[in-house]
Amino acid sequence: MTVDAQTGALISHEEKSRPLASFDEMVKGLDKQKQVREQIFAQELNSMKDRDRILEEKFQEAMKRAEKEKDKPYLNPLDLD
Repeated sequence: MTVDAQTGALISHEEKSRPLASFDEMVKGLDKQKQVREQIFAQELNSMKDRDRILEEKFQEAMKRAEKEKDKPYLNPLDLD
């Protein structure tokens, strides 16, 4: 299992090989996989909503900073070299 250190997101995962199970066990496994997929989808959907909010807050903060520094001329960092 590989996990991203910054975000905590799962990058890759390998399951152990298992012997073949009965049909009923396979159906239960598929139902369980479906629930896991739905949970992961809901989690990612919530993180995208949260991401939009965070980006909007950062944008508003940058707009406030730009308004405060309105009188100062813009210094391009590449021009300083």
